[in-house]
Amino acid sequence: MGIFSGRLQFTVYERSNMLRQDAIAKTEEPSVAYKYTAGLRGFKIGDLDRITWRDAGGNPQVYRFGGTPNHDAVPLVARNRLAMAEGGSGSIAVFPPPHQFFFAREIEVNSGYAWYRKDDDRSFSLGIRQGDNAGGYNPIWIERVYALYNAPPGTWQRMPVYFYLSALPGPQTRDAVLAYTHQDRFQPLPGYQVMATHFHMAFTQELVEAGSLDVQPPWIPALRDLGVNIVMLDDFHGDGHPEDPGKLRIEDLSLYYQACRRHSDSGFLILPGEEANVYFGGHYNLLFPKAVYWTHKRAAGAPFKEQIPTYGTVYHPTNAEEMFDLVRREQGLVWQTHPRTKGSTFYPDRLREQPYFSSDRWLGAGFKAMPVDLSEQRLCDQRCFGTLDDMNNWDGAKYLIGEVDTYKKFPDYDLYGDFNVNYVKLASLPPAGDWTPVNRSLRSGDFFVTTGEVQIPEFGVNGVSGVTAEVAWTFPLEFVEVVWGDGERTNRKIIRTPETIAFGSRRFEIPVDLSKQRWVRFAAWDSAVNGAFTQPVRVGSP
Repeated sequence: MGIFSGRLQFTVYERSNMLRQDAIAKTEEPSVAYKYTAGLRGFKIGDLDRITWRDAGGNPQVYRFGGTPNHDAVPLVARNRLAMAEGGSGSIAVFPPPHQFFFAREIEVNSGYAWYRKDDDRSFSLGIRQGDNAGGYNPIWIERVYALYNAPPGTWQRMPVYFYLSALPGPQTRDAVLAYTHQDRFQPLPGYQVMATHFHMAFTQELVEAGSLDVQPPWIPALRDLGVNIVMLDDFHGDGHPEDPGKLRIEDLSLYYQACRRHSDSGFLILPGEEANVYFGGHYNLLFPKAVYWTHKRAAGAPFKEQIPTYGTVYHPTNAEEMFDLVRREQGLVWQTHPRTKGSTFYPDRLREQPYFSSDRWLGAGFKAMPVDLSEQRLCDQRCFGTLDDMNNWDGAKYLIGEVDTYKKFPDYDLYGDFNVNYVKLASLPPAGDWTPVNRSLRSGDFFVTTGEVQIPEFGVNGVSGVTAEVAWTFPLEFVEVVWGDGERTNRKIIRTPETIAFGSRRFEIPVDLSKQRWVRFAAWDSAVNGAFTQPVRVGSP
């Protein structure tokens, strides 16, 4: 294993056909980033006579071992990250963990995550892999941007691959595997809307270049097919004219707002957000409850606020104080994107004493599994949840908003693994012209974040004596936890759940003395490191 040393472990699950194989290894070398390939060899071609998968378009494909033996693994650009070996007596599926397998990327290119290899005329191998580069439409990303996994010295990295063993034919086995991810869809939940945020689609520019606001970009049906019904975009991130202090910028915003309204529907709402990154510090998302016109710069002689025919009020902030005044006047929400890394390194820590950070207009920070450390039992364990807990110890209620932070999408992309979503408590979608109810629910913390396999439809705090939560899951549940803080220290109570089996639900009642605490939250994580978490609730002492 090169600079790594460790062991191989197999895990079977009660009342499940699923088998997990892990290489569990560590290194003492500093600054190690890596990827892995995993699988099994020795499958007999006589018993299993074909490899099947769906291509990126969803079309069935088959290989029957008719060619000469392979020297290398044959990558399969397989839909749903799933391939199978089939024969007369049953089938075996192979697939990676749905989300933890994917390190941070700019686009969700399907790099061919499953593979087979015909080793000789009698046997073959089957497994999973990562590609050799990011792929996609941007040469810079292909050549330079490939995050890989982090392996801090001395940490036990768990490198899993899943197999599903079945006596059933391939189609039934495929359905059984996809049930663990709800067919790669975020399931509807009564009283909630499914919101995905932070997409740099260059939506406005694409429609302008197409010559019509009525052209439907391919990302719209792709996200609808995922079960998402609220999408927050972040246009003007390398596109449009964000640096223009006047006409070009205002026209961009006007087209942006028109396009979002036009392509929204009664069951699908597109919100025009922006990762503005001016004046406050670090990178941040900005979401107003309706169309607001403003520029990143002020032309010579222009006021902070003016009236322009057709557009109405237009703001021209030039510093953090004016930017905050704009946000406050228009009831916008701000949150730090990718906190403590990338363009937000050292943030929001450097803002904790600023009045705008203490304001209820500063919602919190974004959640995205980045970096990915396979020794962690939670996605984005230290960076994201460390930021969340610190913010709530510093100040008033701050939340962690699920974000995807990727760019354009095309029909052959595999989106599900890179997504987390926010289940926002709303009985119905608001109209496309005024989405105040969305902002209100976000500001109230009435949402939970999930990778999709775990849901927390109900969560409550029992005064200062503990919490209750309803949890549902697909993969066997690994643990649930209550996390709380007193304004200085963060503590947690972890309840391991080895008794759970796949596809279950349970009501948890967990006693915790919260009488001297400031806030509390709840989370649940499964055996594949899929999870869900609630937002902190203020309790006890101020």
